[in-house]
Amino acid sequence: MRRSPFRITTLLAVAAVSALALAGCAGTSTSPGSSSGPTVGSSAGSQTISADRCASNRAAGTITYVTGFQYQSSASILPFLAAKELGYFDALCLTVEVQPGSGDTAGNAQLVAAGTATVTDLGSDSDLLLAQANGVGVTAVATYGQVPITTLMTGTDVTDLKQLEGTTLGQKGQLPAEIAAMLVADGVDVAKINQVVVGYDPTVLPRGQVQSLTGYKSNEPLTLKADGDAITEWNPEDYGIPGTFGTVVVNPAFALANRTATEDFLRAAFHAYGHCESNADECVGLAAKLAGGGDSYDTAHNVQVWQTETALVAASRPAGAPLGALNPELMAKEVGFLVDSGQLATAPDTATFVDPSFVAAISSGSELIWPAP
Repeated sequence: MRRSPFRITTLLAVAAVSALALAGCAGTSTSPGSSSGPTVGSSAGSQTISADRCASNRAAGTITYVTGFQYQSSASILPFLAAKELGYFDALCLTVEVQPGSGDTAGNAQLVAAGTATVTDLGSDSDLLLAQANGVGVTAVATYGQVPITTLMTGTDVTDLKQLEGTTLGQKGQLPAEIAAMLVADGVDVAKINQVVVGYDPTVLPRGQVQSLTGYKSNEPLTLKADGDAITEWNPEDYGIPGTFGTVVVNPAFALANRTATEDFLRAAFHAYGHCESNADECVGLAAKLAGGGDSYDTAHNVQVWQTETALVAASRPAGAPLGALNPELMAKEVGFLVDSGQLATAPDTATFVDPSFVAAISSGSELIWPAP
């Protein structure tokens, strides 16, 4: 993964919301991220996290979170950045270190499996499944979006995917599983497509250096359309291909030894997600500050990234499900298409590396429980 480096305009640093950094944070919240756009309660009153839970969380030590890609304002990245800057982790007695990832989600998963990092967000459940098949042991605890985030872009002259045979396709290191399955489902002989690794500049497509380009719905298409380039997006879900995005994985040993800390790490992020839904400019400003600010961080583009992805999360979230809930039925479908397309040799026992109990523990129905009990 991940998206692309982004052009960035200068944004005034957003003032920290110091009241939310207090351990006395309290209040109630409706479920963040629902399609009806509920709001999250702010800090109020004297209710606090219990002394025992606070001590347990502090004993977990430093949680190292590696982002999927730099400080991009994706649905599965911005909530963790905002939770740190708004003081939500502090409120739950958690010590969190944020490290910007390079976009190599397979490498990030290896860091988490080795214990060098504690938590990261992968591109999708498919990335998790392929990592497990390659012997990378991580535990999935949440998934944000339940629709493929990947897309294949072409010029408007392409009206049939079979036209791509004999042409050049640009990808970021490997062909995304959902894109590969979409091509196979449409009868394309993938072996007849010349695949090349390209950088993160999507203008290679309108310049004609490639005839198709893999990307993410929330990134490259926005850039190209803003530049006035006419493109066609080919989306896996239109071909019956299931998918997800923003799968959060944790080191299995850490999760086992530090259950409340793992729960509250997600709790703080989901609380921040709800806040950022209504305060996109503020939260993207926090990400810009972490990235160092300046002209290298395109805040306007990142607001679009956030709004596009949260809209996909809301539209794909099953009715009554809390934010981040893992979907066993959807994952089973992803396993099926990976096996059918030859990307997995056999179907794994997902119960050994998928744990939905963490999201369940911090939710009451579809609502987030805030603060910690």
